[in-house]
Amino acid sequence: MRDRHLAKMPRGGTTTSRYEEDPDNAWNCCSWCEYLLIVILSTILLVGVLVLTLFWVMFYRDGFAWSESPKQQFNLHPILMIAGFITLSGFSILIYRLCRCVKHIYVKLIHMFFHAVAIPCIALGFISVFASHDALQKVNFYSLHSWLGFVTMGMFVLQFVIGFFSFLVMLCCENKTYSCRSAMVPIHASLGLANFWLAIASSVTGLIEKERETVNEVGVSSENKLVEHYITSAIGVTLVTIGIIVTFAVRRSNAPASAKVYVTERI
Repeated sequence: MRDRHLAKMPRGGTTTSRYEEDPDNAWNCCSWCEYLLIVILSTILLVGVLVLTLFWVMFYRDGFAWSESPKQQFNLHPILMIAGFITLSGFSILIYRLCRCVKHIYVKLIHMFFHAVAIPCIALGFISVFASHDALQKVNFYSLHSWLGFVTMGMFVLQFVIGFFSFLVMLCCENKTYSCRSAMVPIHASLGLANFWLAIASSVTGLIEKERETVNEVGVSSENKLVEHYITSAIGVTLVTIGIIVTFAVRRSNAPASAKVYVTERI
């Protein structure tokens, strides 16, 4: 079985049969049900956590503003970071792993597009919290949340640059860069998943930090504080659930154990 799969591997740049076309890797009914369940559930959660965060900020944190109201300017931070690091990045990861209906080069481009759209969200989210803290004379980079966020942003930028040059630019010399790109695949995938979990950890610690800051807030009824506590807790639980589903989708293989994934179909 192994020799038959190896015989289909590319030699000297020759195009071979695709992994999905191999009858040994054909999906059965259970595999397709699992696939659809992951797609539907992850879509609901990725969009839902952004909507829930928006609801929390609009109805319990007094909405948005820019420099004219530093406290409301801060509210842009959780929305934009959740949108960039969680919703857009989550869709990017899942599309790359689960999209089976188009050529892989198009999947790469969609994967890169989602990450590219996430960059301005993350940048504006960082600027908003930095400007808000400066206006309110708060110290920057003093908490675990802030340092986790800083590391997450740095790794995100590094991943984007490495992915862009390794898996798109290097395709100009496809045969000569094959070994380099094949070696980068597991590194890029593992660091991407680690970066996603770092983003989740940063978001959860940020929610905890914000709740500690507002627990003694005056002018807010105890009932509203309790409801807000439940909302932020729901956001945190949803974030962790998203992390579990995305990890499962990335690491789960529906193919038989003896089947070989052809590296050229994934780079």
